[in-house]
Amino acid sequence: MNSAVRSRKTRRGVIGIESAIVMIAFVIVAAALAFVVLNMGFSTTQKAKTAISSSVTESSSALEIAGKVTGFGDVAKSQLNATMIPLKVAGGGDAVSLDPTLTDIKYYSNSVRYDNIFGVGCALGSSGNVINASYAIKIGATGKACIDHDPITNLGDNQYPNGTKAMVYWDVNKNNNNILDVGEHADLVIVYKNGDQPKQLDTVKAEIIVPTGSALTIERQVPAVTETTVDLG
Repeated sequence: MNSAVRSRKTRRGVIGIESAIVMIAFVIVAAALAFVVLNMGFSTTQKAKTAISSSVTESSSALEIAGKVTGFGDVAKSQLNATMIPLKVAGGGDAVSLDPTLTDIKYYSNSVRYDNIFGVGCALGSSGNVINASYAIKIGATGKACIDHDPITNLGDNQYPNGTKAMVYWDVNKNNNNILDVGEHADLVIVYKNGDQPKQLDTVKAEIIVPTGSALTIERQVPAVTETTVDLG
């Protein structure tokens, strides 16, 4: 009798140990699965954060206007021969490449549309001492004129560039390159060939498409051209 009781107690102990082992195995498997799920969650969160950060960067404007847009006017013909737009890096932004091989500049007006008027050889990244638009047009990026006629100095001489073009020169260039850094200032100059000059009440629009960040769009309406220097706001 005592032997039978001891046998039952022994079997109960073995079953208890087996149950504990099975339970521990379930706990270990559940913990492993939970770790996998948490790790996947962290990975997904990180990817989402990276995607959001990238989207914000791409949707934010890389450039902004650094002052007033100026037109160079031909009073006798009531038209603009050139337009100058001051540029700087947008607040909180990073350096922006203005290399003509990486940047496009579109131009629209009431009568014309150009997909890219920014030509190679018309950026003055290495000429940080250039201080005015007329001089910039004359010397070009390599010491040669990238625009064959200066419509700013020679207003009213009935000669015009052979094409509507854009170029960039620096007022402040710390590194002497085509990268617009924080603290530097550049000017975009658009010169118009004969027939493309915007006149009174025309709308001029330029779109600067840079490698990173959203494009900067500048749109202005031409007022009455009563002076050679026209404030476009």
